[in-house]
Amino acid sequence: MNHWLMKSEPDEFSIDALKKVGREPWSGVRNYQARNFMKAMKVGDPILFYHSSCAVPGVVGIAEVVSDLYPDPTQFKPKSDYYDPASKPEEPRWWLVDVGFKRKLKRVITLEQLKAESDALGEFALLNRGNRLSVLPVTAAQYKHILSLE
Repeated sequence: MNHWLMKSEPDEFSIDALKKVGREPWSGVRNYQARNFMKAMKVGDPILFYHSSCAVPGVVGIAEVVSDLYPDPTQFKPKSDYYDPASKPEEPRWWLVDVGFKRKLKRVITLEQLKAESDALGEFALLNRGNRLSVLPVTAAQYKHILSLE
């Protein structure tokens, strides 16, 4: 089992929105490294749901991978912000998984708190300078430690 952190801007799609719908395709990923991380996901993998680009960025909930990998349909829709004219249905470039709601955290585990835990977290991709990926791997130990901060 792998563990993940997935970022979303709460104005676009929040943990509350995921709670309301229960399950959502994680569409619109257009970075090859993030896409490759999604290709490694398996049903049941736990996810730290992270709010980014907001007043208080941080881990706000827990989700899980609830589908196998499949082509992101937004890449084929010309009116979509995520349309990719070079991607063809017979050879899709972009893939996604469905993400399911597990629970909202009692409080936000802020980016500042995570930075303060850098010794305990070790090499944690989220804390690397310039890292803007929306999908990141997390070790089982990092996942457990982050949730212990709740």
